[in-house]
Amino acid sequence: MSLTLTAIVLGVVEGLTEFLPVSSTGHLILATRFLGYNAAQWEVFNIVIQLPAIMAVVVLYWRTFYEVLVGLVRRDAESWRFVRNILIAFIPAAVLGVLLKKHIDALLENPVVVAWALVIGGLAIFAVERLSRQGPYQHVGKLSFAKSFAIGLVQCLAMIPGVSRSGATILGALSMGVNRKTAAEFSFFLAVPTMVGATTLQLLDHRHELAAGTGGVGWHEIAIGSVVSFVVALVVIKLFVGYVSRRGFAPFAWYRIVLGVAALAWLTLT
Repeated sequence: MSLTLTAIVLGVVEGLTEFLPVSSTGHLILATRFLGYNAAQWEVFNIVIQLPAIMAVVVLYWRTFYEVLVGLVRRDAESWRFVRNILIAFIPAAVLGVLLKKHIDALLENPVVVAWALVIGGLAIFAVERLSRQGPYQHVGKLSFAKSFAIGLVQCLAMIPGVSRSGATILGALSMGVNRKTAAEFSFFLAVPTMVGATTLQLLDHRHELAAGTGGVGWHEIAIGSVVSFVVALVVIKLFVGYVSRRGFAPFAWYRIVLGVAALAWLTLT
């Protein structure tokens, strides 16, 4: 497969999976194994194309971010609670991400862990969907301090590749009685500081490769992957909220289980 085509495929994978409860990191790890491309060669590429996917949240929810910013200037209580909730949910992952970075990096090399996490995560979605009771739709700024912090703690499970950051935060919120739409939006907003922080940390670790031109993958491929990731993420976010508000998360649970079982079978046979 050519470098350009690989860049397009990985951009699509990142954009499709970053905000769905199916694990973008897990998909990229499995893609490394299944497609047979050089993971080390594409490591910086995979890090950089996360940022355009995150920017899709800012673009789609620009009005919310603008209103919060204006509210902060006007000392609006709900705007301050919005920022408080996102920051307090971000802190657990920020602290553990730094402390456990070496252990997390080691797990990223194990596709078997990804496959099992996909299956277990799918079963967890079914359990939470069946047992949780939805409350009414709420603005993120109206969630309590305790719920926001608890959702942030649950997000830390996503440090295991294959768990899914969005899946962990959404399921954590649902288990606390948060409405599906509110849970999805909270996950999107929390992705901004979480993924910017994680990506920045990775970029600092790979600053020498960036300065040298990223090794075997150049800025041309990174630009293509970034554009594809951004555009696909825009579409996915727009459709996702409406879909799960009406139909729930069961289709994503089935997808995770089927993919995880198929990956385990393939990894066992190869």
